[in-house]
Order: sequence, then C-alpha cells, then structure tokens
Amino acid sequence: MTIQLPVTPSLRLDGRRALVTGAGGGLGLAAATALASAGAAVTLCDLNADAVGAAAGAMRDAGHAVETLVVDVTDLPAVRAAISTGPEYHVFVNNAGTNRPGPFVEATPENFDLMMNLNVRAAFFAAQAVAQRMIAAGTAGSIINMSSQMGHVGSAGRSLYCATKWAIEGFSRCMALELASHKIRVNTLCPTFIETPMTKPFFENEAFRADVLSRIKLGRLGRVEDLMAPIVFLASDASALMTGSALMLDGGWTAD
Repeated sequence: MTIQLPVTPSLRLDGRRALVTGAGGGLGLAAATALASAGAAVTLCDLNADAVGAAAGAMRDAGHAVETLVVDVTDLPAVRAAISTGPEYHVFVNNAGTNRPGPFVEATPENFDLMMNLNVRAAFFAAQAVAQRMIAAGTAGSIINMSSQMGHVGSAGRSLYCATKWAIEGFSRCMALELASHKIRVNTLCPTFIETPMTKPFFENEAFRADVLSRIKLGRLGRVEDLMAPIVFLASDASALMTGSALMLDGGWTAD
C-alpha cells in the first residue's frame, strides 16, 4: 500500500510584497523583520523619518529587501495616494497606534480624538486602501490588523484604548466577510503587554508591573519576538483557511 502524505503549507513569503505601518521600532519593526526573514519585500511605513531610515538600514545590512514610506497615517489622502500608485501589496500589517491611559472620569475629548483618529480612523482607511488596490490587481492577500487582548476584555485606566481595539475587532470581522470572495483574508493579532520603548515607562511602576504579571498566566511580559512567528503564520499560506479570527498572544490573560 502506498500512502500519500500531506504536505505542510509553506511559511515562506518569497515573491510577496508587505507593508507595515508604525515600522520605525517596537512591534512594527519586529513584524517587518519577521516578514522579510520569510522572504517578503517589505515597505516600512512610519511618520518618523530618522527611525524608519535607521530600521531600514539595519534590515538591509541583514540582507533584506526593504523600502521606506515616510507618511503620517492619519493623512488619509497621502496614504491612499502612496498605496494606490505603486504595485499592490500581498500582506498588510496595520500596526500604527498609540495609547493614552488614564481613569475614565478623567478622559478628555483631546485624547479621545487623538486615539480614535490614529487607532481606528487611520487604521480603517489604510486597510481600505490596501484592499482596494488588491482587488483592482486581482491579488489574493492577508491583512493583519494589530489589536490587543484589550479588544476582548476591559481594564481599569484603559477605556479609550479598549474602545479603539474593540472597534478594530468589529470592523476586522466585517472586512473578512466582505473580502473573502476576493481571496483576501483579514485577521487580528491580540498581544498582551509587550516590553517596548512605548510601554517601558508604565512598568517602572512596580505595583502596575506586579498587577500585570499576576494576570498573565505564563508569568512574564511579552517580548516583540513573541509576535514574529505568529505574524508570518497569518501572512503565509499556513493560515490559508483562517479569516475573521483573532489570534490571542496574551499568556492566558483572557482565559479566565
């Protein structure tokens, strides 16, 4: 008897183009490095020209194919123009975002507008522009919207952040339904607290750090490296049947 063994789908991304926003450092740079290491040609998008230039230089030194796009993602016409005029992308990591933690009763309209503008409005229309370009080119692809465990639970002091991430979870599912017929998959990545330059000041508060660690069942903070293989998985053929899903990287935070 001859047995035909199944073949594991490839995690390689050779010949594909990827766009990562907020790629000047932190989670965005980790995502870009992971995708490039899997063979993708990656465009690093960031508002900070110095940061994205340094990141691109380091990636080129490592032998990766990299381009840069210096643009404010909240400038919707500029983002749309940049995406619509070049070759289509096969992978989009919709990562740019921010946080302004604080008590609900002290939340200001200014912080509300800032976070909704960047985390929701800019993310929504960047994803729309990428999807429109994919559809026009007849290209299948993967859109990865950077969410959070806070898109699935609540947390004191994070009412604005939770509002933006729950919004991302909602529109990502709608995108998945509408774009499936175009062979465009849409999923969210939902990490717990990750040690980055942006989050480092928060963990200098020992009480806050202890509370966070008590909720992460695996007993440690996340590292940017924890996101890299999952991003490649979501971008690649290994997740070909996955769309409209949220991939939790929360160390068990939301399990109880």
